[in-house]
Amino acid sequence: MVTTSTDTAPADDALPGNPYQAGCPTRRILDRIGDRWTVLVIGILGDGEARFSEVRRRVDGISQKMLTQTLRGLERDGLVRRTVRAEVPVRVDYALTEAGRTLQEPLRALEAWSIAHLGEVAASQAAYDGTV
Repeated sequence: MVTTSTDTAPADDALPGNPYQAGCPTRRILDRIGDRWTVLVIGILGDGEARFSEVRRRVDGISQKMLTQTLRGLERDGLVRRTVRAEVPVRVDYALTEAGRTLQEPLRALEAWSIAHLGEVAASQAAYDGTV
């Protein structure tokens, strides 16, 4: 069968938002939401507004620098809202925006998957490490 140009799908580079293309901005979004600190910070803020120190205390192992970078990136991307309150001392709270809240369900699914498959993955890693 001979196909014409009207019978074929558009080329990959013609599709808007194609993360498989090197220059596509969706790659930066995937980098942000796929980052382990982002996943954990979104999870914490899913419980409600929190101060920087509370987020840091609840995300074991994150440095002040990494938390600052993560929160700034999430704020820049419109996923987190930063609110400065005129108190003494100044109080800064972080909360998910509407867009940030839409990430909760897929990130919870990833968290649940990692918990459910932890044993399998650990067994595979041990078997692999034993052969290398």
